Amino acid sequence: MVPVLAQATQIDTGDTAWMLAATALVLMMTPALGLFYAGLVRAKNALNTFMMSVSAIAIAGLMWALIGYSLAFDGTGDLIGGLHNVGLHDVTFAAREGTTIPELVFFAFQATFCIITVALISGAVVERMRFGPWMIFAAIWSVLVYSVLAHWGFGGGWLQEGGTLDFAGGIAVEMASGFSAVAAAIVVGARKDYGRIGLLPHNSVLVLLGAGLLWFGWFGFNGGSGFGTGDPSVLAFTNTLLCPAASLFTWMMLDLIRDKKVTAVGAATAIIAGCVLITPAGGFISPGWALLLGLLGAIPVYYVIAYRPRTRVDETLDVLAAHGTAGFLGILFIGFVAQASWNGVSDGWFYGHIGQLGDQALAALVTPLYAFGMTFVLLKAIGAVMPLRGPEPDESLGMDAIYHGEEAYPSGEGAILVTPEAGEEAPVPVAQP
Repeated sequence: MVPVLAQATQIDTGDTAWMLAATALVLMMTPALGLFYAGLVRAKNALNTFMMSVSAIAIAGLMWALIGYSLAFDGTGDLIGGLHNVGLHDVTFAAREGTTIPELVFFAFQATFCIITVALISGAVVERMRFGPWMIFAAIWSVLVYSVLAHWGFGGGWLQEGGTLDFAGGIAVEMASGFSAVAAAIVVGARKDYGRIGLLPHNSVLVLLGAGLLWFGWFGFNGGSGFGTGDPSVLAFTNTLLCPAASLFTWMMLDLIRDKKVTAVGAATAIIAGCVLITPAGGFISPGWALLLGLLGAIPVYYVIAYRPRTRVDETLDVLAAHGTAGFLGILFIGFVAQASWNGVSDGWFYGHIGQLGDQALAALVTPLYAFGMTFVLLKAIGAVMPLRGPEPDESLGMDAIYHGEEAYPSGEGAILVTPEAGEEAPVPVAQP
């Protein structure tokens, strides 16, 4: 037990209260992501898709407590942290160094980041990856990729010490998930129907609901990354309102120009892209620049998503575009327009410090290389031991029935009946437990 008097000189109760709320908000983002992803897939895979997100809470949460937190935040080694906090050793009520909140709260807040990052990657392999290999991948990836990049970006590692600015996870969350997703899609391979029939979202209302809840949670994600109620959190909170609103406006205009229709799925994707764009920059740029980031940053994300179906890479739910590309842009934008008058840390190129752009560009180069390379090797290794996906008849029946014995939308009492796609044989009903 930490002595009460020792705590009284270090812990700020207002900051702690806000961080407890922010932690809950970020944790909510993972089931919200499950809703967003589930609406984007076919009905026969909706439950499995949701479960791939939910499983990250257990898997990544446990790995973070056992070893990930220590590797990310124990010590200031250039490449990786230490092992002092393995199993939450010495993680107590005492203030985390450099903050006014208990380290237990700091740990919990950071755990929710690891959890949702792992869940994000599932969007690249839904509708065909087996659930068992997914869980194994999630456990190992959370340590070998997330913990390492978290240390580099905001745990005292070489990028942070070298001057890279990343307010809330452009490195370890956004670019890491986006570029890991495309590696996973390449290794696992395309869905059997990819390029042959339309693989359309089955429920746009779920997509919009998930996106709205994600935006709500993002106020904790970005606003909490100031670790208190001071100016950095206030700035990030405000920018998290402005940037997604601006990206949504741009996206709707692009939809109208391109197809004369504003789509619900497009609107939901625009919100996510705007939240990602501001994630690394939230506490470093002014509200005016946040608006411009949303207005301009949505354009390349929009066209990356529009182009992807023309490729042979079935990166199912466009994690690369919405997270990898947007995170990349947000990291670089800091190098141009960061203002010390707003952030108290550093100016960007437009304000006389061109070196900041170099620091940001370095992070934008090494993070995708590390995330893509490690994910590719990890999945190849797992695939050498067990198959990453099941046989084609399983895919035709749907992941819900095969891996959970349930359906998101039960179609018959006592049986799971899945309507076959065009050209497929009708599946055999599977008894419910």
